[in-house]
Amino acid sequence: ALARADGAAVLGQAAKLAAAVNAARADWNGFAVLHNAAGRVGGLDLGFVPGEGGRNVAGMLGEMELLFLLGADEIDMAKTGGAFVVYIGTHGDQGAHRANVILPAAAYTEKSATYVNTEGRVQQTNRAGFAPGEAREDWAILRALSDVLGKKLPFDSLPQLRAKLYGEYPHLARIDQVAAGNAEDITGVAKLGGRLNKGTFTSPVTDFYLTNPIARASAVMAECSALAKSGFKQAAE
Repeated sequence: ALARADGAAVLGQAAKLAAAVNAARADWNGFAVLHNAAGRVGGLDLGFVPGEGGRNVAGMLGEMELLFLLGADEIDMAKTGGAFVVYIGTHGDQGAHRANVILPAAAYTEKSATYVNTEGRVQQTNRAGFAPGEAREDWAILRALSDVLGKKLPFDSLPQLRAKLYGEYPHLARIDQVAAGNAEDITGVAKLGGRLNKGTFTSPVTDFYLTNPIARASAVMAECSALAKSGFKQAAE
């Protein structure tokens, strides 16, 4: 709903409703957004939004000479035009097929990482196994690139990176905790203007079993998808 052209208006109206029924107050916040992209909440925590004069996804596609895709497989690759595409990711999905250069990364089971789930809860994982071949952890790839580009990043190890991360974003050091919200922020959201269009809301999930690169690389998930599309007739037989 928020990805539509009238997304700001939708968000504003939802916040107004929350305020009207007292769902957002000092002792409890009943207003939340269910995101449909892994990593989006963590990205917002870090301020990963277009800066002044920056471009959103629609503004990037078709107009950029160079596109850096950090595990981005859910965009329409046909709209990337003639851009030179560098892809960091796993499982050879759509982004890898479009890329001019592929920098293979470690999957979530192959790295120690910090995540933020859709409710804002900080989670941390430990590596279960090593990445195959030349694949590297994402931070190590970016650190190596920074050397090549003459813009060396100020860390050489995961502990150093985490120390810098926690210094700038202290709440990310509080594992399994959710930072308290502020009801006044929701009041500000309720003031968002804009006009709602008359289109109905549609689900962004077109195939429940194939919503991400790892699922799309799974033979089991492909079978589940096929069964779901057939109405599970084959399974019943």
